[in-house]
Amino acid sequence: MPISSKLCASLLIAAVLVLSSCGGEDMPGDTGPRTMSEVPSVSLSYRYEGDVSAPSVAETQSYDRNAQVQADFDNNRTAEILERTITSPDKKHVFAVYRKLGDQGADFRLDAYSPEGTLVRKVTSDSMAVRFPDTLTWAPDSSSLAFVAMLREVPNETAQASPSPSPSPSASPTPSETPVLDAVTGEPIQEANTAAPAVEASPSQVEPTPTAPTGILTFRTEQIYICNAEGGALKAVTQNEGLIYFYYVWAPDSSMLAALATTHREWRYLEILAEGKGEKMIPIGRLRFVEKNGRERRLDDNLTAVHPVWSPDSAKVAAGFGTQLRIYDAAGISPTQAAIPLKNQLLISSQQFDRDQARLAQNVSTDANAAPPAPANNEPLTTLPDERLLVSFKPIVELAWTADNLVYFRTADIKRMKLETDNVTSFARWHRLILSPQAAAVPNKVR
Repeated sequence: MPISSKLCASLLIAAVLVLSSCGGEDMPGDTGPRTMSEVPSVSLSYRYEGDVSAPSVAETQSYDRNAQVQADFDNNRTAEILERTITSPDKKHVFAVYRKLGDQGADFRLDAYSPEGTLVRKVTSDSMAVRFPDTLTWAPDSSSLAFVAMLREVPNETAQASPSPSPSPSASPTPSETPVLDAVTGEPIQEANTAAPAVEASPSQVEPTPTAPTGILTFRTEQIYICNAEGGALKAVTQNEGLIYFYYVWAPDSSMLAALATTHREWRYLEILAEGKGEKMIPIGRLRFVEKNGRERRLDDNLTAVHPVWSPDSAKVAAGFGTQLRIYDAAGISPTQAAIPLKNQLLISSQQFDRDQARLAQNVSTDANAAPPAPANNEPLTTLPDERLLVSFKPIVELAWTADNLVYFRTADIKRMKLETDNVTSFARWHRLILSPQAAAVPNKVR
């Protein structure tokens, strides 16, 4: 082989060896995830930590009643009852949730106010009934407000004969039928009009009261509506009559909503069950994404009462189903989802929790001079605990996603009674998952 050919072959082999020894992180064309938002849900890994401290979640909107708005109702709107006010995150807008004296107890109306207590706009039409006032929520960027409303039911009232109208106080008095005659000429005397001359009413200096909007599409079941920060551009973003949307939460970037919805028949069935137990009905629904343009994507066919939560980067949503946590991609060409079964981890941590509680109770009841209880059994676990013997083994009831890689969830036994003083929440415990990308397969090096 000529020398030049040998040199070229040596250089080619050396180049291959150099490339095979280099890590893939800095290679051109590397498409590995740089942030958690780039990791598909199906590619997540996790580590479970049981019985941790409760997370700290900042409140994004104020439910404190605005004193100026309350004063306007007290002074100028005495025939209406203010339920609550909701202030935007930027503190520049306030919405009043109220009802008129003749409205049904669960039906409300919505007006937009300035923080100084000035009525800006009537948001809902007279034919709309705002429902579930606890769920009204501002978009994090204060650009929109989301709420649930439906067609207002007007009760049939028996027509009553109206009484004869009473004389108007401002009407001119009726002149006497018997005129006064002059003693000399015998002709009627024209009496001088001593009444004050009529004064032409001047235009009111007060701004006219805004009127309720008209022409807004309403439905016979509860649908999600959004409006802008001033209460305008109101529209229904869901139009599925027959479905009841009862919970919804904005993505942190204010791009869309995650919502729970159920059918009217399922809602009624749950009401009947709760009524028989003397309990307050806790609705359950199917999770879905609802965009501002009205596009909707259902994420799961399973029902849950756990309110969904968004990841801080708005890339994913988490929901709880019994002892399972599910995570869904919010965007992407081919969005994925992942189910994380946590029953085994919860069984083991519940067993340890029950043992700790038993030892604590024993310490309290043991005499101070008695010998301390035996230490915990640290032998390796060879059999899963029996869930029927664990008092603290409960389903997931609440979620909190505090960081891109931290999902907290609370397990508890919850009973909601008709009387709030009879409500019961027992064995409430917080746990968390630490998320990370799954380890990528390392390609074989060229030998």
